[in-house]
This record gives sequence, C-alpha cells and structure tokens, in this order.
Amino acid sequence: MMWLYLAALLGLYYLFRWYRERQTVPNLQEKYVLITGCDSGFGNKVARQLDQRGLRVLATCLTQKGADQLRETTSQRLQTVIVDVTDRDSVAAMAKWVKEQVGNRGLWGLVNNAGVAYPFGPNEWLTLDDYVNVLKVNLIGMIDVTLSLIALVRKARGRIVNVASILGRLSLFGGGYCISKFGVEAFSDSLRRDLSSFGVKVSIIEPGSFQTGLNNKELSSTSLKRTWSQVSSEVKEAYGEDTYQKIYKGMDAMLDMAKADLSPVTDSMEHGLTAVYPRTRYAAGWEAKLFFIPLSYFPTILADYVITKL
Repeated sequence: MMWLYLAALLGLYYLFRWYRERQTVPNLQEKYVLITGCDSGFGNKVARQLDQRGLRVLATCLTQKGADQLRETTSQRLQTVIVDVTDRDSVAAMAKWVKEQVGNRGLWGLVNNAGVAYPFGPNEWLTLDDYVNVLKVNLIGMIDVTLSLIALVRKARGRIVNVASILGRLSLFGGGYCISKFGVEAFSDSLRRDLSSFGVKVSIIEPGSFQTGLNNKELSSTSLKRTWSQVSSEVKEAYGEDTYQKIYKGMDAMLDMAKADLSPVTDSMEHGLTAVYPRTRYAAGWEAKLFFIPLSYFPTILADYVITKL
C-alpha cells in the first residue's frame, strides 16, 4: 500500500511540474534575444526556431556567408551581426549595436552558444596554445559577451542560457574542451546567484552527442591525426601506435552515437527563454540523462574504470 501512495505522490509531482513548466512568458513578440554562434549547429537552428516563434532574434555569426545563409531562411525580424567572441573590440562593437537595437526595453535573452571542440587527445600530446585557443572561445569569449550585455539583460529582468556539455560534469579526454565546459558550469552557477535578486534567470544546457558542425567524423579524424603527427618521437614511443588506434576507434564509436536531430537541445534553449519557470539545468539526449550524468556521481574509481573501458 505504501508503494501506491509513493507512486501517487510521484505522479502528482510530475503532473504539477508539467503544468508549471507549460506556462509561457507573455508578449514574446516584443522581446529581443541575442544568440552567439549562429553559422551552423545549435545556434543556427535555435535562431530559426525562435524567429518562427515571433521573437526578435539578434544572431551573431563568425562569417558573412553564415549570416547570409541564415537570413535567407528567416523573417525580416531576424538581424545578424558578424562577431568574433575572442576579439574584445568585436564584442564591444556588438554590445553597442545591441544597445541601439533594444533601446529602453533591454535585452530579454542571451544565449551563449559559440564554441569550438578541437584539438583533443591525451594531455601530453597537446601544447599550451591548443588549450588557450579553445578556452578563448568557449569560456573567455562567453564571459566577455556576458559582461558586455549583462546590464541590458538585468534591465529587462530577462534570461541567460549558457551551453555547457555533459563533459562539463565528466571529463572524457584531454584538451581545452572539457576544461572550458567545467568553467561554463562554474560561471553560470555564480551568475545565477548574483542575478537572482534582479529577477534574471540563468539556465545551463548540457547536451549529449549531437551532429553539429563541430562534431563530425571528418573534422574529428583530421584533428586527431594532426595532433598525433605533431607529437614528439619520445612521446610517440612512450604511448605507442596502439594507444593512438584505440583512441581513434573510441572517438568513432562516440560519434556513431551522435544524433542528427538537434531539437532536444534547441527546445531546451527555447524553454529556458520563454517559460515562466525555466529549469536551472537541461540535460539533452538520452545518453546524457541515463548514462553520463549518472556516471558523474559514481565513485571516482568506478567512473575511471568505465571511462577507460569506453
């Protein structure tokens, strides 16, 4: 009998959460949202998705080609701007442009999506520049964009959505990517607490494996081969060709899991921007929810064993 009561309580909890999370912010058509990294992948899809929803999307692209292609598939409401998040002058110019666009309304939403993934591999195979180049985009660039626009978001009592990763909870390989995503989690947590008294809500997206412009076999293969080719003869001898081949095969196996449908991630972004009660964290993808995030809570010795076998 006790189990029936527990099941009923659990059912009521999820029914209440479902009802609560379906409540939508009013007047979305009047709200401005800036999204970084819209040339391809998550940023490109969520820009089109929010444009269809009627929001006023300000999309940053790294290339003019990416901006032109995005505008061809969206309404006249969507506007693009070329931004390199690693260039402080570029970010400052973007912030000035955004302020002119939103005026006294402030910026309702900021989606920090721009990112790079490579190079990666065992730490000893990489150089300091390999780490710095990734951190400058994924973490320092994100912080720069946020600090440049935070006053506008605070004015609108709006939302900040930061794209982290399951690898921001569980580091699977060396290089700057996992480090940067751990940093995104930490920055987002402190930001959420700082801004809660102003009515600003901060959400973190933790995607699993999805097929984006940064996550494909050709690019991954080329990056890993380049990394291995630049390793010194001493390091190659220490690790051996077998280690390289195992990592290469493991990478292929991981990418075989990657899903072409990006909507679990972009729907989470949209919910974080449009729901009255957004979640603090959104895990996107079955492997993130059912495998990697639970694995991150395992005892270290057990988690290390599973990752090594992977």
